[in-house]
Amino acid sequence: MELFSANYEENTRALDDLLGVGRCFDMISRDLYVGGRRARLWVVDGYGDDAVIERMLSFWLPLRDVSDAQTMQQFIDRYITFNEVNAEQNVKNTVTSVFLGKMALLVEGYDECALIDAKQYPARGEEPSSGKVLRGAHDGFIETLVANAALLRRRIRDPQLTLEGHKVSDCSRADVVLCYLENKVDRKLLDEVRQKLAKIDVRSVSMSQESVAEAMMGKKQWWTPFPKVRYSERPDAATACVMEGDIVVLVDNSPAAMILPTHFFDFVQEANDFYFPPLIGTYLRILRIVVFLLTMFITPVWFLLVKDPSRTQAGLEFLAIDSHYSVPLLVQLLLAEFIVDLLKLASLNTPDVFSNSFSMLGALVLGDFAVQAHWLVPEVLAYMAFVAIANFAQPSYELGYAFKLLRLMLLLFVGALDWIGLVLGCIVIVVLLATTKPIVGKGYLYPLCPLDKKALLALLVRKPISRDNT
Repeated sequence: MELFSANYEENTRALDDLLGVGRCFDMISRDLYVGGRRARLWVVDGYGDDAVIERMLSFWLPLRDVSDAQTMQQFIDRYITFNEVNAEQNVKNTVTSVFLGKMALLVEGYDECALIDAKQYPARGEEPSSGKVLRGAHDGFIETLVANAALLRRRIRDPQLTLEGHKVSDCSRADVVLCYLENKVDRKLLDEVRQKLAKIDVRSVSMSQESVAEAMMGKKQWWTPFPKVRYSERPDAATACVMEGDIVVLVDNSPAAMILPTHFFDFVQEANDFYFPPLIGTYLRILRIVVFLLTMFITPVWFLLVKDPSRTQAGLEFLAIDSHYSVPLLVQLLLAEFIVDLLKLASLNTPDVFSNSFSMLGALVLGDFAVQAHWLVPEVLAYMAFVAIANFAQPSYELGYAFKLLRLMLLLFVGALDWIGLVLGCIVIVVLLATTKPIVGKGYLYPLCPLDKKALLALLVRKPISRDNT
């Protein structure tokens, strides 16, 4: 159906189907009578200006007769007081306009509808603290579900976009929304997500998306440190995932979107890769992969080499420790790891007015004084400073802590078993990766296992924008 007809029922069915009435929780439709004629309006929740809509309804409902308006344009001229309004006969243009934020009014007896631009876009909130970009949008999700849904609608004006509402937990009855494209999503994957949401048996999800994620995982594999869910507070990143066929899960009271399915190699991508030209984006991605490997192995390998002074020969003299120290080197490395986490926790609870004083105190006590007291050698501080900074090169806090735990394991293995310990630790890491199961979807190591060369290349190389590359 390309154009509206004189058949009111046919017109309303077409718009209901294309706009997703009953399928999308944020699509509002309202039946009313205007001058004795049936009428129906559509508006996206989160876009409509309630005050303007209320004034128009209060004017239309008391009308007794509108027979003097022979066409929709005449109806607009006589009975719609709002300034930004036009008549439209094309169905596709009407659907696009509603997704753009306009309100559509269809009145019985007319082969056109009125498009009223009474929209109110969500105001730009604070940019997410994680995943900041130099170019591109600086808006972010907030704790209001309807506003988050509107941010996705603003970027995807496609009738195939579905925002499917669910209620979870006995006590909280929290609102959870599945966002996906009807023509892109894997139906088997979607059914699996629905089943997991329906089986959530907890009284409350007070921790919002983390509670929902853990309830969907169940009690299996609590011991694996690798994150099974990818979070994003950026609407543009969530939109790209929806366009590629993923499922985005929005939870009320949470400013972060869950992206399913999640695989290990998904974490090598970041929004900045796509706000720079392909060559620069590829360089940033390769740099991030190298940093991943360095944060995992730099301190265990350095510790292995300096344990035996004979290993720092033949060109590796720069790795040797010249300073005198009283505390065993392994204890120093473990202590530095714990101190970095202590500083992170302390900074979260430090009032802003004391942040400068806290930074100076931490630098003095844990830097110069610790070296002078022979608690730590400068080399340990240098390597741990690199590791602490490199952890922020990727946006996932969960993956950063997974690497930290594995790095601690490698240090302990090297301290106990030397070279054998390093090899054994690497085997343990590979086994953990191979046995980790995502919440839904293919193996955790996809597209490496099972091998998908095209998908793997797309993760390693930032491709130029194309029709199917979002």
